[in-house]
This record gives sequence, structure tokens and C-alpha cells, in this order.
Amino acid sequence: MMRQEPRAAAARAPDRLRIRAVGAVRLTVHRTNGHIYAQLTSAAGDKVIASASTLEKEVRSQLKKGGNRKAAEIVGQRIAAKGKKKGSRRLLSTVPAINTTVV
Repeated sequence: MMRQEPRAAAARAPDRLRIRAVGAVRLTVHRTNGHIYAQLTSAAGDKVIASASTLEKEVRSQLKKGGNRKAAEIVGQRIAAKGKKKGSRRLLSTVPAINTTVV
């Protein structure tokens, strides 16, 4: 298992460079069995623009468990709303299914 992690990180490196070159905001998602965390970082990767997780009080009140599909939907809606509020219109991720333009 440990041998696959460096390979996976190396596979994502070109995506991070492409995101930086385009100048779009990067969406980073981390999931554990108990919680889901999402962050929007600047194109340079040096600044967190917005974050959302199942640890937030407003989210916890809507959920029984923090690591399931419903939790992912709620965290996704919150991070999109926070990103829109901060003025982020275009999101890119190392996961192709997530790349989108926020309207």
C-alpha cells in the first residue's frame, strides 16, 4: 500500500502544474470514514480561499454520519457557496469529474 502513494502523488503533479498555469482556483477534497473536508486554494497554492467540512456546526446539525454521500453533497454545496461569495468562478481539480465553472 505504501508503494502506491508516491506513484499516485507523482501522477497528480502535472495536473497541479496545469491548474497553476491556467490560474484557476484548485479544489482539494479529503475524505475519511468519519468526515469530509474540502478546500479552495489559490492558483499558486499558497492561500486557502475557502474551506468546508462535516465538522462545521451547521453541517453537523443536518447529518447523522459525516463520511457518507449526503455529507459529500452538503459539503460540496457549502464550498461552492463560499467560493462564489469570495468571487471564485472557475474550479479545477486533479479529479476530472470535478472540474467545473461555478455559475
